Amino acid sequence: MGRIFDPVFMIRSVPEILSALPVTIALSFASALIGLVIALGVALIRYFSVRGLSRICQVYVSFIRGTPALVQIMLVYFGIPLILRAVNEYLGTNFNVNGVPRFVFAVIALSLNAGAFMSETIRSSLLAVDLGQLEAAYSVNMSTSQALRRIVIPQAFAIAIPPLANTLVSIIKETSLVFTISIIDIMAQAKIVGSRSYRFFEIYVVVSIMYWIICTCVSRILALVEKNARRHERSLNT
Repeated sequence: MGRIFDPVFMIRSVPEILSALPVTIALSFASALIGLVIALGVALIRYFSVRGLSRICQVYVSFIRGTPALVQIMLVYFGIPLILRAVNEYLGTNFNVNGVPRFVFAVIALSLNAGAFMSETIRSSLLAVDLGQLEAAYSVNMSTSQALRRIVIPQAFAIAIPPLANTLVSIIKETSLVFTISIIDIMAQAKIVGSRSYRFFEIYVVVSIMYWIICTCVSRILALVEKNARRHERSLNT
């Protein structure tokens, strides 16, 4: 009878699992950046109550927040090829649907997921900025874009950093779902390593520690960013 728990196997498995870390990091930060762009657009549309678009954005946010991330990944993975095939038939094009990398599907799904959650954070942060400051900007002949860029968004950004940090941590953890579409991230690599010896408990201990370390590092970095932003904010107020 072999060992019930094998710490040596855990240590030996670390380098092989870490080989997939770049995929997890790339997925996380690509999705976060694209999601932030989506979120800013959605938040501004809802902040200014743009007719027609505001309602569409509200439905988008409601749908994403009301469905599991795994379902969203599957919808993107199976839905986009269907859309591309329909476009090929309609336009008579010959786009290679099967040539789209799985990584792209994962980034799209995670970006849409992150965008919905981040948009609510940004919108609430924009609403937290005193409306009088926007009106004061108009009084000195600033355009709306100038007022947003120079006055409103910098203040809203400082307010939004903590919840945005939480969303980024959530994205990192949600990348563990992409193994369902055959992307080899650290979670998928862990399953591959574990399947060779059936010591899955040791493997999941290793991968959980890896996620913990990554998320802790990201949280610490963003805490420093928040501290710097708050210091800048205080200097402006004085």
